Amino acid sequence: MGKNSLKKIREQRLLSKAELARNAGVSPLTIDRIEKGKNCRMETKRKILKALGYAIVDADKIFGENREN
Repeated sequence: MGKNSLKKIREQRLLSKAELARNAGVSPLTIDRIEKGKNCRMETKRKILKALGYAIVDADKIFGENREN
């Protein structure tokens, strides 16, 4: 389990887990797991990045050292 910045970025944008999940098309549980450092698929990362307005190249800034499952 790696360290990531998703929670910090989400909170800076004043988004709840449910709002981000809805915007990204994933479940709030998925957002919670990622914020706790669990791994996720690249497709899930893409959805979250898009919902936050980031490019794929910014994935490491948000998801840190997490590896794709």
